[in-house]
Amino acid sequence: MTAMRGAGAYGRGAGAYARVGVESSVMSANPHQLIVLLFDGAQASIRAARIQMQAGNTAAKGLAISKALDIVNSGLAAALDTERGGEVAERLASLYDYIARLLLAANLHNDEQSLNEAESLLDEIATAWREIGTKTAPAAPD
Repeated sequence: MTAMRGAGAYGRGAGAYARVGVESSVMSANPHQLIVLLFDGAQASIRAARIQMQAGNTAAKGLAISKALDIVNSGLAAALDTERGGEVAERLASLYDYIARLLLAANLHNDEQSLNEAESLLDEIATAWREIGTKTAPAAPD
């Protein structure tokens, strides 16, 4: 086996292993943890987009931003319950819309500043979401 073929096989194996890990995480996650996984996925996609943008790889940048947009729109925004969440859910919906527009601008204009702002906003929301989880998680038995 050549080194290139071996590297390709390793990459496919590592990718399959990562997919199994993500699928296992999703299958065992509670609703709060699923939102955390969405934040993680959006942030990872934005980091990948930044790397591809800096490398001048337009197609890969576009794919990464598309993935982040999909997570924001079809995951995070779609998960909002405006009936039970009231004003907080409405404000988050507006913020997710703004983040989506930042991502579109970053893609269209190769605007790393917009990418950074989108990432920063998602990071702030994700941090708050994680803190909520630690405050509402049941205490471990003694």
